Amino acid sequence: MIDLHMHSLLSDGILLPSELARQAKEKGYKIIAITDHADSSNIDFIIPRIAKVSKELSTYLKIEVIPGIEITHAPPQVIPDLVNESRSLGAKIVIVHGETICEPVAKGTNWAALNCDIDILAHPGLICEDEVKLAKKNNIALEITTRLSHSVCNGHVVNMSKNIGAKLVINSDAHTDGDILNKSKIYDIAKGASLKEEEIERALNNAQEIVNTRMIK
Repeated sequence: MIDLHMHSLLSDGILLPSELARQAKEKGYKIIAITDHADSSNIDFIIPRIAKVSKELSTYLKIEVIPGIEITHAPPQVIPDLVNESRSLGAKIVIVHGETICEPVAKGTNWAALNCDIDILAHPGLICEDEVKLAKKNNIALEITTRLSHSVCNGHVVNMSKNIGAKLVINSDAHTDGDILNKSKIYDIAKGASLKEEEIERALNNAQEIVNTRMIK
């Protein structure tokens, strides 16, 4: 299994990166990305530390740990610069915290993010048709999340994606060990968002394709 959206105590998770990776490995994951929350205040602090520990964990723990970042609640105007900085600092997976209806995310965040070199737009909320078309055009995956608070719009995201043909991925947005789900639970949540089994498999394969692309660059 692959999960490209997880948080450690370097932002608002409760686990050390090492413990996060250990918990994921024990639950059957082969690849994870640690994508802690960042804006202009901490992005240069977080990414080098994730990159350092990711290398250690991938070597000794036998689970592939990828350094990433989730640009979170940054003003839409600065998202392009933060994406560029993320890449220059060594983030292989770049996510932007989308316009979930559970938090007061600035309007225009989805659109700004989808015009950048990101991999995933996390929990994009009530994403509109033009934004989904832009995601498809720029080969950016829209996230189906298994995290309870953000999953309320999963069905909308799935329907929009199916209608337009945008790429989906399934992630946990884990902040605790309890957020790291087994395969059966992931399938149940995805089916609840009206994904068929073959569509779930496609979403999981999309995550592998993102990894393949970013790890050889």
